[in-house]
Amino acid sequence: MQVLPTFVSLFPNKNSNGLGFFDVPGLNIDARLLLHGQQYIEIYRPIPSHASVVNKVKVAGLHDKGKATILEIETTTSLRESGEILCMNRSTIYLRGAGGFSDSSRPYTYATYPANQVHRISIPNSAPSAVYDDQTKQSQALLYRLSGDYNPLHSDPDIAQVAGFTRPILHGLCTLGFAARAVIKSFCNGEPAAVKSIFGRFLLHVYPGETLSTEMWLDGQKVHYQTKVKERNRAVLSGYVLLQHIPSSL
Repeated sequence: MQVLPTFVSLFPNKNSNGLGFFDVPGLNIDARLLLHGQQYIEIYRPIPSHASVVNKVKVAGLHDKGKATILEIETTTSLRESGEILCMNRSTIYLRGAGGFSDSSRPYTYATYPANQVHRISIPNSAPSAVYDDQTKQSQALLYRLSGDYNPLHSDPDIAQVAGFTRPILHGLCTLGFAARAVIKSFCNGEPAAVKSIFGRFLLHVYPGETLSTEMWLDGQKVHYQTKVKERNRAVLSGYVLLQHIPSSL
């Protein structure tokens, strides 16, 4: 039995108190106003069923947007015993109310990676190669909370209303997990090890209980995808999955 590759997105939660990446000097952060913007995952070796890991964390980007700040945190995870690198996560966090710390005529921007590594999403105009529907549970956010992401936005109705939502919303990483599973079931014969990297951009909130419909386009070893909430017909997530190989049956 193998876990989905998005399982490794949980490793950065062990860096702090499970509420996110708040230990950045100079940033005034209200956890209630945090939004997860993007997630990029690279898998370097099969994910073992049992292991001790070590995280190496750095700020990969910081961008002053005036009323908000975009913070990029990169976490490289290695196996403790061998030192082999297992995976890398780069999380892009949108922090409302934390901007305005630099000159507005020349807003501060910083990134450790070159501009040609900025992820670009291209959703084809053609009919999708596959479509996969999945129903989330009313308790989905509370179940996912057990993985270590304790942001009250996903569990506390009062906090959710302060953030502008009618009720607690689903974690973006949970939605990403549904999309990754759709790709693996549709193009990888259910083999999680076929995935090399995953990128997702969170476009809109998902309420627990809604139906996720993932449209997918196969382009060589890359699968472009877009996930919609069926009840509202709104796109909530888009990105791509890069495969190690295409299963021979396709």
